[in-house]
Amino acid sequence: MPINPELKRALHNRVRFYNDLGIYDFYAQPTTIWKETPMPVELAVAMPTSKPNPAEALRLIREDIGDCTRCKLHLQGRKQIVFGVGNPNADLMFIGEAPGADEDIKGEPFVGRAGQLLTNMIKAMGLQREDVYIANIIKCRPPGNRTPERDECDTCSPFLMRQIDAVRPKVIVALGAIAAKTLLAVNAPMSELRGRWFDFRGTKLAVTYHPAFLLRDPRQKKETWKDLQMVMKDLGLTLPAKAAE
Repeated sequence: MPINPELKRALHNRVRFYNDLGIYDFYAQPTTIWKETPMPVELAVAMPTSKPNPAEALRLIREDIGDCTRCKLHLQGRKQIVFGVGNPNADLMFIGEAPGADEDIKGEPFVGRAGQLLTNMIKAMGLQREDVYIANIIKCRPPGNRTPERDECDTCSPFLMRQIDAVRPKVIVALGAIAAKTLLAVNAPMSELRGRWFDFRGTKLAVTYHPAFLLRDPRQKKETWKDLQMVMKDLGLTLPAKAAE
């Protein structure tokens, strides 16, 4: 029997709710029909048992976000959603703070001056930008590039968690204090967050400086390179000969 539209919408919303929690596999259970409240036969339809491939999962997440109006940022000048970019099967994922003006125009994270520096950092690791996945804590540019507010981070968080679960990287690198503190739910200085591993949803997470900060204080590039070398070692990446000189 075909599922009626109302029930189909209810099932879709419930599955999306579980996806936000990181649950993708569903199994049909034998159904007991109570005399008091008979269960519609449509509910006996088996749920999907296979998780979408990463590219398809990311496409569905982007579709769910739509032209988001869930927080106040859509009323504060943002031009478009900046979702994420890169290899859906990446071993390495970078997570920044929020889109800036260039990102808001292009719809892609890290494409301005800070993005160019991040691309160079990735190349120094012996990788290409297309080898990794890049996202931000929030997906809309805050006015004046201000720091994202708590409610904005909380609103975007379920979608970012779904992105992480879709890609399933071996290592996540949090770029900057805002990204690190939001992901780890801690309030600690960078000096206490860098140079160590954190367990995040079953994935190893490292913290380093945001490229925008490095543009303001180039002296910290050496410290950032130390953090990236720690990541490279864990991923089994060989230090490029040019960088080793």
